[in-house]
Amino acid sequence: MKKTRSTSYLFEDKPLFGMDIGRSTVRVIQLEPGKRKPRVLGYGEISFDANFTEDGVIVRQEQLASTIQKMFKHSLVGNITTRRVAMSVPISEAFTRSVDLPNLSEKEVFTAIQTEVEQYIPAATESLYIDYSTVQSGKDRLTAFIVAMPRRIVDSYMTLGRLLGLEPVIIQTSSNAGAHLFSFDDQGDLPSVLVDFGSNSADVTVYDRNPIVSGTVACGGEEITKLIAKALNVTDREATIIKTKYGLSYSKKQKQIENALSDNLTTLVKEIQRSMRYYEERSKSKRAIAQVVVMGGGANMPGLTDFLTNTLRVPVRAFDPTQYIDFDKLQPFSTTERMSYVSAAGLSMLEPREAF
Repeated sequence: MKKTRSTSYLFEDKPLFGMDIGRSTVRVIQLEPGKRKPRVLGYGEISFDANFTEDGVIVRQEQLASTIQKMFKHSLVGNITTRRVAMSVPISEAFTRSVDLPNLSEKEVFTAIQTEVEQYIPAATESLYIDYSTVQSGKDRLTAFIVAMPRRIVDSYMTLGRLLGLEPVIIQTSSNAGAHLFSFDDQGDLPSVLVDFGSNSADVTVYDRNPIVSGTVACGGEEITKLIAKALNVTDREATIIKTKYGLSYSKKQKQIENALSDNLTTLVKEIQRSMRYYEERSKSKRAIAQVVVMGGGANMPGLTDFLTNTLRVPVRAFDPTQYIDFDKLQPFSTTERMSYVSAAGLSMLEPREAF
């Protein structure tokens, strides 16, 4: 367990790339410092069998390593020039918590964090890797942000890295990686709720200069696709096209799609509202949530932001990572895939340091 700084930078002398491992897709991207914003050196993605992982643990490491090697050889746009990698694990498999503390010495903070973990995290301490950062939240107060991950998950990622001949230097939750990229946004200093739509679930994170608290709901892109396919009696492939072309926006099938997604969207809205109440009730600054920001591949659905704006009565916008990076002469992300690179891009802009 250790104390880490809450700010991160992109270092030219110690380059790394981001590797976001989702439920059935791996995405990578490497950036380097540019004149106005980081420049993309290379990126790519490849799908893999979802059975390669179980409960966040990579159980078929050699098969996944072989698949990723194929991506490096045949599917990259540009090049990955370093073996140093920052990797993401699903937030749904991690434990996160923030705690307010008086001004304490580093040793006293360590002890307080240890007590907090033992009391509130439902897992044996020895089975976890625990990390935390602190920020000054008042004249005589600190806020500590705690992340605990099961050792079996992190160790499986480290083993994968070694099989690939890589040097894992950071292990980060996917939602925290997205939050790091969001910190570069013009409105990144506003209290916000970040909703990261993965393939299997949506991660809901309260962000106020740091991730405060996160939750997960079953409202991922694949689930949405399957619900649309069932409601319209079409294949998953056809449902994906319908989702990305029409989504919740006006169409002949709009009502059917809304009805099919009603339960999942209601659950999502309730989780966002719960997160907003949590923040506003305990915020020392008395600031209210200013916006909801949706990101991730599953958020690529027309009409989603309008639906959430009308339901939540707060501004909702989509988060596009391409505004923070320069592709120079490389082919940019396609319109349908750009939001899927939020976590990988956030990872690639982290400060290199040892993983746990």
